[in-house]
Amino acid sequence: MRPTDPLASRMRRVKRTGVRRRPLDDLYHQLVSASWWRLFALVVALYVGTNLAFACGYLALGDEIEGARAGSLHDAFFFSVQTLATIGYGKWLPRGTGAHALVAAEALVGMLGFAFATGLVFAKFARPTARVLWSQVAVVAPRDGVPSLMFRAANERGNQIAEAQVRVVLARDEITVEGERVRRFHDLRLARQHNAFFALTWTIVHPIDEASPLAGLDAASLAEQGAQIIVSLVGLDDTLAQTIHARHAYDASQVVWGARFVDILERDGGATTIHLERFHDTEPL
Repeated sequence: MRPTDPLASRMRRVKRTGVRRRPLDDLYHQLVSASWWRLFALVVALYVGTNLAFACGYLALGDEIEGARAGSLHDAFFFSVQTLATIGYGKWLPRGTGAHALVAAEALVGMLGFAFATGLVFAKFARPTARVLWSQVAVVAPRDGVPSLMFRAANERGNQIAEAQVRVVLARDEITVEGERVRRFHDLRLARQHNAFFALTWTIVHPIDEASPLAGLDAASLAEQGAQIIVSLVGLDDTLAQTIHARHAYDASQVVWGARFVDILERDGGATTIHLERFHDTEPL
């Protein structure tokens, strides 16, 4: 199971007031970002609903479908299916001006609907996504004799992320000179910010020296400030040759002090094994 992203959870709890509601303005974005199961369920619901609506229209016209049983919703529905998909087996035929007009309207709806669904599915398939596994916690422990904030990332795909770049930001509440409470963001300098080929795992390290915004802080002070460690990773998928990105965040409660990550790399001759089952495990110093 993937660890919960507290940044996404917090954004879902944010309420915006005074904004003019335009539900259809972001419809395309919502559909592209929706899960495959939700999108598939929506397409099926629209398909069935559209055919039912046109079937009711054919029934309202009376006996204007040649070969269909009078008043049969079953026959009207499947005649609508054949019309919407432009199948036209020839067993059922429209007769009368009203039925022909409704068939023409349904054929237009069918062409537009299938074009929209095809474009939407293609957009989801072509959308580059990263599968980066983040450690469930971050740790604070010495690294090369310097106290450091550390967390791990792993590429769950079998390919490489070329020219990967990580940026880490500390977000916390601060009080200005005027006594105003504001949310401020501080960049955290990393021991290594770039990774030419991110294929296995990557331990991201921020040395907590005198210049670090984390200098002199502990778990209690981070919690009091409502601090979050926000991580953003950008790179180039070497298979798709497209830019991908991933992001994660750690709340103050997800920072473990005085612990280090368990080793997950095992080398046996020329072979290297990555034990991702121990990816989130830590041990006290």
